[in-house]
Parts: sequence; structure tokens; C-alpha cells
Amino acid sequence: MKNNSSSQTGKNPAPLMNPYLAGVFLGLTLLASYLILGVGLGASGGLARLGAFLEGLTAPAHTANSAYFGKWGANPLYYYLVFMLGGVLLGGLFSALAGGRVKFRLIKGQKAAKSRRVILTVAGGIFSGFAARLASGCTSGQALSGGAMLLSGSLVFMLCLFIGGYAAAWFVRRQWDD
Repeated sequence: MKNNSSSQTGKNPAPLMNPYLAGVFLGLTLLASYLILGVGLGASGGLARLGAFLEGLTAPAHTANSAYFGKWGANPLYYYLVFMLGGVLLGGLFSALAGGRVKFRLIKGQKAAKSRRVILTVAGGIFSGFAARLASGCTSGQALSGGAMLLSGSLVFMLCLFIGGYAAAWFVRRQWDD
């Protein structure tokens, strides 16, 4: 796979972090989350609470009476996963800015139409988000938090995730040319 980041941005970006070192930092972050908060990492809970907040702005009575959103009360943003989600977004942005890797573009293979790439990306995000809420957790919560505690359900989930990913890749592999 080609790395075109320097030719696309016009400057030499900082080298990528060693993935093993990044994994150690992620593990230390997970450990800190357990030691400080008493809970693991996740993202879908923060997004769901953001959705509850936004719905509460437009339809407060409906949100308060909702079986799903109503249980979070008047201020659904007051929850650790909302702050964790914000920290991940800001940390990623800071890292990209510091490394000279910020460029807004649509990454796709030459054989894939832009509209198809956008439609499939949005559809995949919606399905993933729905599945994460249906399962009461996202891949971050399952893989990182559940895997760190050696929960059998999380380990089976990760095995199925990789098998499903490799199986799905067969259907879209012709869309990419590098």
C-alpha cells in the first residue's frame, strides 16, 4: 500500500508511531480508566447520550418520556463516556495537526465512484452504530475493556469480527487498486 501523505499535503509529515508502542499506550490508558473511573473504555454510549441531548433540544417532552433516552434524565451529557469521546476526538485532531496529517479528502480506489463510497460509508456507520447500541456496546468496549478482562463473550465477538471483516473484504476488494 502506498503512503501518499507527503505528496498530497506538500510537506513531510511526522513519522507514524510504532504500532507496538501505541498499543502499550492504549493499554495504559485502559488501565488508567479502570483505576481512576472503575470502568473501561467505549464510544457508543457517548454518542447515544449526545443523540439524547440533541433530541432533547428539539423535542424535550418526547425525549423525557422515551424508554431509551428518558432514563438518562435532564442532562444526558453528564456521563464519563461523553467526556471520553470528546477527548478522543480532540486528541486525534491534536495528533493529526502536530504530525502534519490534516487534509480533508475522500479516500477511495480509482474503480469506486465517489457517490458510492459516500453512500456505503454512511450506511456502514449507521449500521455499526445501531448494532453497537443494540448490543449495549461498541467494538472499543468489547475488544478493549471486555478483552482485557478476558470475558469469553468479548473474545468470541472479536473472533467473529475478524472473520466477518475478512469475509466482507472479499466483496469489496475490487474497489481498491493499491
